[in-house]
Amino acid sequence: MSDPEDDSTATPDQGERSTGADQPGGRRSDSQTGARRETTETARSRPTAGGSRDPPPTRTTGPRTERPSDTVLFIRDVVTSVGAVVLIGLYIFTISGVWPPMVAIESGSMEPNMSKNDLIFVMETDRFHPDAAHDDTGVVTAQAGEAVDYEQFGGPGDVIIYNPRGNTQVTPIIHRAMFWVEEGENWCDRANDEYISGTEQCSEAPHAGFITKGDNNPTYDQSGSGNLTPVKPEWVVGTSEVQIPGLGWLRLQF
Repeated sequence: MSDPEDDSTATPDQGERSTGADQPGGRRSDSQTGARRETTETARSRPTAGGSRDPPPTRTTGPRTERPSDTVLFIRDVVTSVGAVVLIGLYIFTISGVWPPMVAIESGSMEPNMSKNDLIFVMETDRFHPDAAHDDTGVVTAQAGEAVDYEQFGGPGDVIIYNPRGNTQVTPIIHRAMFWVEEGENWCDRANDEYISGTEQCSEAPHAGFITKGDNNPTYDQSGSGNLTPVKPEWVVGTSEVQIPGLGWLRLQF
């Protein structure tokens, strides 16, 4: 006969063990264990009162990956940025044929059409030949531009970038090509008297080339104190094509 006090003091563990009494050794059968797991999974996926379901547990496999350090990320960003700039520069060079393909304005000699700190995109003269260009130079002079209504940067003719006297060691000049002279020609005969500083500058041209002038300058380059000669076609770096105001300031700082 069992003691009543044993039933009244049974713990939940004892109660659970009693459910498997029908199995040898008091163990649960596999069917009972599977049913209990199925009931638990069903309860987890059952919608709540608000109609939402609890998200299933997230399980991950494989080794844990470490986040790159800030130094690695910084170096990667710098390399990516530099690579993008190089690719853009090469693309622009492919189009222009000139390196560097952009120049910055350092003075006000071309104002108001070009201002100091403007960035100018340069095109090689061989890349584009307007019908009004002089021979095979690819450059349209102001005199020729007036006749055919060809304008660039607020005035007739092309604005060229050239190395004075062909010297590549000095800063190139960016001025407008006014007209062409032949070797031995007294170019002052076809010049505008307003842009000549003195008769002593009027002489036979030592070689053929362009007579140039800054839009804001009072005289031709070849008539000023610089004693410049007509610009030979091979001294011309290129023609000005596109103007970006103010962006040349960065280039002038470095």
